Amino acid sequence: MNINLLDHNLTSLEKEEVEKLLRRANPEIKSDLEQMWYLMDLVWDDYGCDNKKLDWEKIGKFYAHPVWLLNGLFIEQDEVSMGHRHAISDWVTKKGFRRVVDYGGGFGTLARLIAQKNDGVQVDIYEPHPSEFGLKRIEEFKNIRMVDKLSYGYDCLISTDVLEHVPDPLSDLAKMVKSVKKGGYLVIANCFFPVIKCHLPQIFHLRYTFDIFAKMMGLEVVGPLEGSHATIYKKQDEREPNWSQIRMYEKWSKAAFPIIEASKPLLRPIKRALLK
Repeated sequence: MNINLLDHNLTSLEKEEVEKLLRRANPEIKSDLEQMWYLMDLVWDDYGCDNKKLDWEKIGKFYAHPVWLLNGLFIEQDEVSMGHRHAISDWVTKKGFRRVVDYGGGFGTLARLIAQKNDGVQVDIYEPHPSEFGLKRIEEFKNIRMVDKLSYGYDCLISTDVLEHVPDPLSDLAKMVKSVKKGGYLVIANCFFPVIKCHLPQIFHLRYTFDIFAKMMGLEVVGPLEGSHATIYKKQDEREPNWSQIRMYEKWSKAAFPIIEASKPLLRPIKRALLK
């Protein structure tokens, strides 16, 4: 796994920690992406984390580990990952937004791309626990700031690969929606799949029903953002979430998930026959 560690914002200690991680790489894994996932799972296990019995003291240590610094460096040196982020930042730039927030974007890659492409946009990075590395990398940008609280009236909120890590994504989604002005947009990329151990299996049911909940919170599903792994949503109206209804649908979604998963092997040959 080849990672360039020449970023001038890296301290000697950070370089040492990343190099230590890279020495733990599995030589049998040839894909850099899968190697990254392997190292993240190693650290998850080092702390004794369990994605079904959540111990947030242990999980907090996991999310503070330098493996996330390595992950950020990997993303910025991976052609596919950067292609997705360029597609998102290009779309944001073309829309001419004035206020944008990157939800959970502590490493700052996407914020910096947007700020570089449009110096007239104010980009907030919502990150309650920012790293020193992330803070140093945005110092040269006057139009980027790190915030620990969401404000309101954003033209656009971006959330990439965040909600699969949190125990109550619907609560987070409601906060996201509230922060965006009516007529504004949300660009959300989720991965409700067991790719790595810190993706929480109790929320995988949302891979089938997330858009339903988005609509219940006043969003229109615009569709995929071309060239990226994200979906575009537009805020249609201001409404308070009907939590009793949302939680009832959530229970149904969880109950239906294993049935859908079990049915897929049976449905695939039927689908292939229909498409012939």
